[in-house]
Amino acid sequence: MAGAAPFPEWLEVVAIRGGAGMAALAVGAIFLAATGHDPWRAYREMMIGALGSPFAIEQTIIKAIPLMLTGLGVALAFTMGLWNIGAEGQLVAGALAASWLALTASLPTLVMLPGLILLGAAGGAAWAFIPAVLKTFVGVNEIISTLMLNYIALLWVDYMVFGSWADPTAFSFPYSRPFPPQAHFPVLLGDIHIGLVLALIAALLLAGLLQRTHWGYEIRTIGASLPAARYAGMRVRRNVLLVMAASGALAGLAGVGEVSGVIHRIQQGISPGYGFTAIIVAWVARLNPWAVILVAVLFAALLNGGFVIQTAGVPAAIAYMIQALVLFLVLASEHLLRRVRRRRALSQTRAALQVGR
Repeated sequence: MAGAAPFPEWLEVVAIRGGAGMAALAVGAIFLAATGHDPWRAYREMMIGALGSPFAIEQTIIKAIPLMLTGLGVALAFTMGLWNIGAEGQLVAGALAASWLALTASLPTLVMLPGLILLGAAGGAAWAFIPAVLKTFVGVNEIISTLMLNYIALLWVDYMVFGSWADPTAFSFPYSRPFPPQAHFPVLLGDIHIGLVLALIAALLLAGLLQRTHWGYEIRTIGASLPAARYAGMRVRRNVLLVMAASGALAGLAGVGEVSGVIHRIQQGISPGYGFTAIIVAWVARLNPWAVILVAVLFAALLNGGFVIQTAGVPAAIAYMIQALVLFLVLASEHLLRRVRRRRALSQTRAALQVGR
């Protein structure tokens, strides 16, 4: 048929976005070669470090868990047109709330673990609720408020680990007292903790919410056209408050996973930038919850491999550079994809008009 696509649209999407990813690796290889490093060796070491052994796979999945949860939170906010740049601070707020319970309460495991999860989610939600209120009732831009709150949360960690929560036996590194055993997340396999289950459940619930519920329809409508949503009588203010709180709660769960599932205490620099990387993860995944899970694993592999290549004399920052390249090139590929579809639609319209004559 004239004007028909030469192959399915989903394959077209995979080809264009996959090509953007390969282009990012190619640009990274050029940079490595220009700085005197062997690109083949660097990429090989990254692959081995991320996926080359059971231990490497475990570490990649462990790093993917906070990226999954923060990525899902950011994707939810972005779907409604809310620019939540504060997942990093919301992660830290969740970690602080969970740490407070672990360090101050003596509870049995069956009470402690649900308490950590609920309190961590509440901490992240409360931290995201602040910019939501400022936006809704004062008109403060959420990009600025969420970004600034990141640094306040990080400074609160410093205050606590140097203050009342400080480990008196620690002399060289600022971290809190260890959590009691009942505040440790159970492990699934090796060092992989139940945060993975929480992330998968969150993706399932979020996908169902956005696609199969009236509230999800409102979220998508507000994100697509705010004037249309207001004309339809949708309660925009309420949705801003609820969606920002839910977004922060997901990021807060990521913080709980880090303190209760990985390091079993809270420390300065608890996150290496998971909340900021989550923005890239969400955009590359096109705000699709299940795609967020997959992209989070890929970016975690990139992060894990970035640490390993330091042994080959390659700066670990190359991994962050490749992340940025992936984001820019994937966004560029979206522009290309829209042009291809627009041209195809125009061609099909012309063909239909010719048939009508």
